[in-house]
Amino acid sequence: MRISYQALALALAAAVATDGAFAQDVTSTTSSAGQAALPDTAAGPAPSTEAVPPEQVDDGSLNEIIVTARRRNESIQTTPIAVTAIAPSQLEASVATKISDLQGLAPNVLITQQSTGAATANISIRGIAFADVEKSFDPAVGVNVDGVYIGTSTGQLLDFFDIGSIEILRGPQGTLFGRNTIAGVINVRRTRPTGEWGGKFEASIGRFGAIGLRGVLNVPVIEDVLAAKFFEFHQQEDGFLKAAGTGETLGRSNAENFGVSLLFTPSSAFDALLTLEQQEQSFETFNGSLSRTGDVFCDFGLLPTGACNRNNTDDIYTIFKNQENPGNYRARAATLEMNLDLDAIKLASVSSYRESDERQIADYSTAGNYIGDRAQDYYQFSQELRASGNLFQGFDYVAGLYYFESKYNLIQLTSIPAFGVINQLQDTSQKSRSMAAFFDFNWEVLPRVRLSGGGRYTKDRKININPLLADPAGNVGLRARESWSKFTPKVTIDYRPTDELMVYATWSRGYRSGGFNGRGQTFNTATIPYNPETVDSYEVGVKSEFLDRRVSLNLAGFYTDYKDIQQSTTVPLAVAPFNETLVTNAAGAKIKGLEADLTVRATSNLTIRGAAGYTDSKFQDFIIGQLVAGGVRQFDFSDVGLIYAPKLTAAISGEYKIDVGTSQLRLNAGYRYVSRYDQQIATDPATPIPATGVIPVAQNDPRLRSDKQNLLDASASIIFDMNGQGAKARLTAYARNILNDRGTQTAFNVAAYPILWSFAAAREPRTYGLQLGFEF
Repeated sequence: MRISYQALALALAAAVATDGAFAQDVTSTTSSAGQAALPDTAAGPAPSTEAVPPEQVDDGSLNEIIVTARRRNESIQTTPIAVTAIAPSQLEASVATKISDLQGLAPNVLITQQSTGAATANISIRGIAFADVEKSFDPAVGVNVDGVYIGTSTGQLLDFFDIGSIEILRGPQGTLFGRNTIAGVINVRRTRPTGEWGGKFEASIGRFGAIGLRGVLNVPVIEDVLAAKFFEFHQQEDGFLKAAGTGETLGRSNAENFGVSLLFTPSSAFDALLTLEQQEQSFETFNGSLSRTGDVFCDFGLLPTGACNRNNTDDIYTIFKNQENPGNYRARAATLEMNLDLDAIKLASVSSYRESDERQIADYSTAGNYIGDRAQDYYQFSQELRASGNLFQGFDYVAGLYYFESKYNLIQLTSIPAFGVINQLQDTSQKSRSMAAFFDFNWEVLPRVRLSGGGRYTKDRKININPLLADPAGNVGLRARESWSKFTPKVTIDYRPTDELMVYATWSRGYRSGGFNGRGQTFNTATIPYNPETVDSYEVGVKSEFLDRRVSLNLAGFYTDYKDIQQSTTVPLAVAPFNETLVTNAAGAKIKGLEADLTVRATSNLTIRGAAGYTDSKFQDFIIGQLVAGGVRQFDFSDVGLIYAPKLTAAISGEYKIDVGTSQLRLNAGYRYVSRYDQQIATDPATPIPATGVIPVAQNDPRLRSDKQNLLDASASIIFDMNGQGAKARLTAYARNILNDRGTQTAFNVAAYPILWSFAAAREPRTYGLQLGFEF
């Protein structure tokens, strides 16, 4: 069945190509100095038919940064949304290896690794987060790789090496990028085959047994017609956790990502890029204990001596191990992107197929008293068709159709030896389908005044299948289905009084699909759907350049009305496995904040970058029922902050270049600050319980709160010119988290009243290493 879908993707793309339905999006015209060539009356860059962004020139001024945040190639300074572009050189300087290394580089963006799933990222933007491994509901931040949306948080923890550009779009992106982008989008573009012999190779060693080997080789197969790019990434680590008593190192991982890209360019008007790749990961999952007196597993003596009443900073790096916790993940993907330029109209198609299978065995810091064996398989297929062009002078557009479908199956065996439960079976499948049509435009209504916006109509359907649960009549096996539809508009107006200044205001709506509880353990909880959630975002911003464009300062203020929040809650059950995690539409929230992005080219050798974000979030009418003393009581969480929503994020970094003969020394240093934030909605056990009435909750359980983070990184690189013809070697020494800031990156209570146990995953402590690179 899956092979047929992949064949369908390629066949559909080929059929559309025959009809001339592919294109490169509208791009911006640039001058030879790398700066936007703006007519005196223009509100922004004029559309052109360039296939790729222009090469940036190091002329001592701020190079023009070209982004595709609106499915067009345009200057970041004339793009009326809050977007941060991260240059590949920034990642190279810090020896960043995965998407979580971006944390703090953009305002109000938090990225951590989920400890209960393979290659899984928890991503929060502007206080809106998705922090779960479950595939039955959708991420709040869209991660797009080469134009393809990754439909689950599993697989989002990307390897960084062969990167052309990274853009972080903040705020809902429901018009062009679709549903499930209510918080924002991380848009990643990898390099395309060059059509010339060339390569880039790196080898690195670091603390905790870190070894990295990465390579990209470009090959001209048929000159000016067919080019190939081969890539292979390998990263392994021994881990930084220690077993209590023995001192054994825990937390090993081994990751591979390899594949090939083929670029077919039979004419200057048409190109087709096919990428085939595979991602593999093996790992161990160990969590630190946060259980304490009052939790069931502590009070009944189910945890080892010393495992209870621990702190959530240094203590979580010591693990009470009594079994192996292996995990494996494998994903395969095929992506076909085709573009056709017909002058008056440009057409594009992106077809993609992705499948994965994974298995993880873990005891989640219970010393073998609660063991989960989760096996999941997943596939997704997507097809996007786009048209872009100019209807008349001063009016350009992007329009398209989108189709997405996915299916996953979860088989979980749960064992609780202390309660006599061995390998209790859960078998759940879910199918999802989404179809959409969208339109986006720019219209210069007056000289230097531009009206832009558009809308997207989306129709979703989900089906939940569970062969084990019985309905009230005793019929075994359920199949529940539900559909939703939504129109998500966006309206923006921007004004450019000078070529160096733009102000804008925008309103946009985002929408995340409803669904079914894949972890529901009863007929009712598995068949009653939760509804979509929506976001209305209001934003004003200023984008400015001054001092001969050596300084760029972009500011944004936002207000978000977040409705029908899909909140995950763990509740007790009377029978094994004695708890179930459910998603409900529990609340609304108001979120407001400020953001700043700064780049300073102080001299031709010194570049300084800064980012700062402030978020104030508050729930509205967040009341949910929990089982207390045999009865359901109502708890009011309205005064509790949103999870993964730090009030303050800030970063400053600098790069200084020193020419040494034909070589160059590059010195980099960066500081990132993240204020404390909660990691789960969970009642503080110290909350007073009155005899009657609604129970107000003043705060979440304090042990589930991350402490503030002060992260200092530095690196020094020397780049050697090997032959005067472009071949270079680079040697980098790096250190991350120099201050050895330690604490949790995820933390979780299991159930409530009573809490069964609590666990957490630790942040990476201080690490350092060497990297040797070569390119030609």
